[in-house]
Amino acid sequence: MSSDPAAPAAERIDFTQFLAVDIRIGTIVAAHVFPEARKPAYKLEIDFGPGLGVKRSSAQITVHYDVSTLVGRQVAAVVNFPPRQIGKFMSEVLTLGFPDENGDVVLVAPERAVPNGARLY
Repeated sequence: MSSDPAAPAAERIDFTQFLAVDIRIGTIVAAHVFPEARKPAYKLEIDFGPGLGVKRSSAQITVHYDVSTLVGRQVAAVVNFPPRQIGKFMSEVLTLGFPDENGDVVLVAPERAVPNGARLY
């Protein structure tokens, strides 16, 4: 996988493979500095609505975001990957973003508010 914007497209997949990746919208309800992480990161708690509830995520988003401004922000995340142990923290979802020109993460978010738990299609 390359974050180079000039890289060619990845190998083709069929639509059922796309549908297997469950990407949902949630609202950040808590954000904390994650000092134990090897790379600067935050611990996020994200509310994905009544179907999924609140899930935790470690996100390396410290360059463009401050914990004080994250609560209330909607973000996209993959919710069906297995949980991943990051130090003493269990990350349950993968918060999504794109690299800027320096490789720092810019979060993926809808242009308008949508219901928590809404699935990308």
